[in-house]
Order: sequence, then C-alpha cells, then structure tokens
Amino acid sequence: MSPNGGHVSHAGAASSTREGAASSTREGAASPTREGAILSARDVSIDALRGRTIAVLGYGNQGRAHALNLRDSGLSVVVGGRPGSEKVELARREGFEAGTLAEAAARADLAIVALPDQAQPAAWGKWIEDALPSGAVVGFVHGFAIRFGFITPRADLGVVLVAPKGPGATLRARFEEGLGIPALVAIERENAARTARAFALAWGAGIGCARSGLIETTFAAEAESDLFGEQAVLCGGLLALVHESYALLVEAGYSPEVAYIECCHEVKQVADLLYARGPDGMRRAISDTAEFGAFVAEQSLVDEHLRAKLRALLADVRSGAFARRFMADYQRGHPEFTAWRRAASAHEIEAASARVRALMPWLRDA
Repeated sequence: MSPNGGHVSHAGAASSTREGAASSTREGAASPTREGAILSARDVSIDALRGRTIAVLGYGNQGRAHALNLRDSGLSVVVGGRPGSEKVELARREGFEAGTLAEAAARADLAIVALPDQAQPAAWGKWIEDALPSGAVVGFVHGFAIRFGFITPRADLGVVLVAPKGPGATLRARFEEGLGIPALVAIERENAARTARAFALAWGAGIGCARSGLIETTFAAEAESDLFGEQAVLCGGLLALVHESYALLVEAGYSPEVAYIECCHEVKQVADLLYARGPDGMRRAISDTAEFGAFVAEQSLVDEHLRAKLRALLADVRSGAFARRFMADYQRGHPEFTAWRRAASAHEIEAASARVRALMPWLRDA
C-alpha cells in the first residue's frame, strides 16, 4: 500500500469482468464510453495536451514511437527509464530530456506507461506511483496490468488506454508518411479535473492514430481480445498450423525446403492479401483451386473439438488464469518460458527456414 492509497497486487488477476469502462476504484465515474464508436481526426485534437508535460515511461518498441510522434506533433515530452537502461541514453541522443522513471513521472500531466507487461507492477510500486502528481492522468498502451489486477492506481489518478493496433515501428513509419494506424481507446476512470478523456483523445491524435481511427472500448475488452487473438490466431494458432503441416509433409517424403515454402514462407503473401483486402478480397485474389481447397479444408478442420479448444483459450484469458501463470513464471525467472523458447528454437523447421531465407538476400535485414 502506498502512502497515497494505491497498491500493486503481486498475487494475480482480479476476477473476470465485462462491466465496461468503469472501475471499482475511482475518483469520479468514468467518462461515457461508446464501445465500438470510431473517432477520426475530425472529432479530436491535440489541444488538451498543449502546454502540458507528457512523460513516456519506457523507450522500447512502443514508447519510442509514442515519444517521437508526440514531439513531432508539437507536444512537450520527457522520457523515463529503469536504472541502467540503455534506452535512456538513446532517448537523450534523440533529443529528449530523459532520466529515471520517478523523475519523469514527477513532471507528468499525462504519464504513458510503455514498459513490458511483466515489468510494470514492480516499476509502478517502486518508482512511478508515488512520484506522480496529484490528479495526473496515467495512460497504458495495453490493458493487461489494469484488467488483471496487477496495478491498482491511486484514487486521484485518471486512468486511460491508447493501444495502437500495430508495432511501434509501424506506428512511427505511418506517422512519418502522414498516415496512421487504428488504436483502441478506453477511459477506465476520470480524475477530479475531468481531463482524462480529453488527454486520451489528444494522445491518440498526437501519435497519428486519429488519422485512421480511434475505436472506443474498455480495458477489459482490449486486454482479453488482444491476448486471445495472439494465442488463437496470430502467434499461437498460426505457428501451430505451420509446425504441424510442415512436419506432416516431411514425414510424407517431401523435402524440408518444399515443406517450408508451402507451409511457412508463403504465409506472408496470403496474409498481406487478407490484411489489405479482408477475407472476401483475399479469396477473390487467389486461384479458384486454392479458394475451393480453402472451403474444403475449413469444413474439415472446423468442428466442435476446435471450437471447444478456442473457447477454452478464451476462458483461460478471461478468468485471469493465463495472466497469473505468465506473471508467476516471470517472478520465478521464467523457467517455463525459457524451456519453451529453447525447444522451439531447436525445432527442425528452423534449419529449413535458414536455407530457404538464404536464397533471398533482401530478407537479411528484415
């Protein structure tokens, strides 16, 4: 428990909730959130943050992009990092005032927590929370720590979320092109001055996401859907299909190189079509043979067993069990995570991957 009444929970996740933007700890009620409403650059501006100080806490993948974009939008940004962080020196070289997390937080009207999920609770309790000025607004780029109860901010703080739907490098590149990527926005709790919502929308505008769209949601919806999508499709499900399909082709006598090309290398070509055109547009862009085969495979693969496994993944996320397991493994030094990584790196597909990628010199710097 901090002197100001906030605390960090190391025990684990709060029970699952779908109650929307309002939190059980509040200075005032959360600003009305129209879940699913899409705001554009016509609806928001950065004016609420003009003359204010934004502290970006963490200068990694997301933090650096947020800091650079906000500064290029004409806003005042300082950067904070953990002790010994090389990223603090990088921020200084790139022209920012940069110091410790506590030093940056103490100056913040809006503090953006851009540290890795697993590092946030300890950093919050040790350096950030007690340094934040009374009535400040704290922002997160992922709802994990708030949704699953690892951080409970002081009652006087506004609590908001701006989660760009892409990596920091893409966020920065699109901004420099005069474009933006969509972001999810949530207001968990207003502060006494009722600036939290205005700051969140200005933040979304300042990083360029309003050029595309700010989609209103809740911390719970962002965190749960993000984790489920990563596990079921983007990272877990996709790699599981790649590994199993590759192994089956090799077992059936096909060369590792052919198996890799057909089951992994060509994923990008189809994924790019899916990303740019949507499912129907992707189907229209592939051959009739491939499209017919896709329907056949979907009918064969998708059954109640698959749906049950997907429901189990979602239940694991929503209950907080996944979050507790991840944080518990981190606090033990990540033995389970490390073992999984080691085994995955030793998978036979990696040798075929190296041989195929060596045929394409342009991939060396990818």
